This record gives sequence, structure tokens and C-alpha cells, in this order.
Amino acid sequence: MMSSTPVTRWPAEALWQTVSPLLPGFTVEVLPTIDSTNTELMRRARAGRCEPTLLVAEQQTAGRGRLGRVWQGGAADRGATAAPLPSLMMSLGLPLAPRDWSGLSLAVGVSVAESLQPVLPPPGAAGPARVGLKWPNDLWLSGAAGDRKLGGILVETASFVAPQAAGSAPGAAAPASTARYVVVGIGLNVLPRSGEGLSLPPASLQEVEPGLDAPTALLRIVPALVGMLQGFELYGFGPVQPRFALRDVLRDRAVTLSDGQAGTAHGVGDDGALLVHTAGGMQAITSAELSVRPVA
Repeated sequence: MMSSTPVTRWPAEALWQTVSPLLPGFTVEVLPTIDSTNTELMRRARAGRCEPTLLVAEQQTAGRGRLGRVWQGGAADRGATAAPLPSLMMSLGLPLAPRDWSGLSLAVGVSVAESLQPVLPPPGAAGPARVGLKWPNDLWLSGAAGDRKLGGILVETASFVAPQAAGSAPGAAAPASTARYVVVGIGLNVLPRSGEGLSLPPASLQEVEPGLDAPTALLRIVPALVGMLQGFELYGFGPVQPRFALRDVLRDRAVTLSDGQAGTAHGVGDDGALLVHTAGGMQAITSAELSVRPVA
């Protein structure tokens, strides 16, 4: 296990003890600052370093979101103090070989949301806001203050040549799915942030559970995420679809697609595609095609 000397006390040892039996060779690394945890693990993978790794940063200087958007946050204003981190920024990298990659970011979102709020409050009930999922890769809070973004997910993969299985004959047929190194990046707002310059004020974990900090959230998220990824490798997104539906913030809402089309969202298919009924009929939208915005 690897660790640096960051300001915050992180549960690196506890995470390593919990996850390493599931992922042999697993390491935990915590850095005070880095350009991007996803970028760093992708650099390592392209250089042939494909061991299971959890990389956590207290500050990112060039964090990335989907479609090239910027995600920055961390300890820039904390100095050398142990003040709570305003954000949780982490990436988990590991070899993975599912038969179908469709819906992976949605499955990750389900795992994170369930770790942060295992039991959903009833819609419209007084009390904590609901941790929901906005297709394809955002976590939202839904409550009296409206729908606001809590965090985001960025999944990337790199080519990876797995060692030949023991006992397999040279030249044997390749498996149905080629293993790749997958990097799952997660960024979450821990403390309330200013909404200046944003169309919606951001949400924070403190609204879900007062006192919840970044290290505690990390300890809840990572073991369950490893289990989700291993289950996805075996069974794909289909078994997770009903759990996504419980938290789907777009379902039955008017949406506008980035190509200008308008329609109504009708949930997701068992492959993770968003089903949108437009003037041209029902369309299955994939994350590679379009960006979706709910209509207020």
C-alpha cells in the first residue's frame, strides 16, 4: 500500500484491508495535489502499469468531466490546516473484461448513490433530499431547493494486454471480451459551495448527512464500488436497471437534447440507453451521442 503525507486523515489502511482480498495487488495512494486523478491513472495504464489502484487527491489543478468539461476543487484555500475538504476527488483503476460495456457509468452512479443514501426518502417528503441520478453520469439532490448537482462520474478505458491464463494453450482463441484498464473517476461536493456563474447552485453531502466528510464518504463508496464493478463484469447493466430507475431524476420529464430535439424521458433500457419520446418517435440515446438537459 502506498500513501503520501496529505493534510487530511484518510482511511487508507482500512480501505486496503477491505478491498485487497477482492483485488489482489490493490494499492491506495493519497496525494495533496495533482492535475487529475483520472489523467494520472490513464498515464500509468498507457505506460503498462495496470494494477488495481485507488488514487485520491486533496486538490486537482486540471480535473476533467464528461465532454471535456472542467472539474476542479480541493485544498487550495486550506493552507496547512486540517479544515474539512470541500470536495472528494478520487479515481479507481482496475482491469475489467465485461461482455458488454453499455451502462457502466450508470452502474457506478447507482453504487455511489446507494452508498451515500442507502434508503431513499419518499418523493416530496420533508427531511433529507433524495440522492438521485441524472443520466448518464451525474449525481443530483432532489428536494425543496429543487434539483442540484452533487457530483459527477467520468469513466475512461485504456487498452490492456492481460497475461495468458494459466494452462491455456498457445494460440488459443481469445475470450469473448478483451480486458481493458478502466478508470472510474468520482467528484463530489462535500461542503456547500458558491453557485456564482452556475445555472444551478451546487448541492453538497452535508445536505444528505450533516457532518459527513470526505474520508468517511470515501470509506463508504469504494468497497461497494469494487463489488459493483465485479458484478457488472459478470452480468452487465441489466440487473442494475431497476435500481437506477428508483433514482432516475429525468424519468417522465421534458428534456432537450443537444441537437435541438425535445421530448419526454421514459427511463433507460437494459443497455443503459436513455429512452426519449420525441416528435419522431421513441429514441434510444447513448452517452456518446448527445447531452441531455431537463426542462424546468
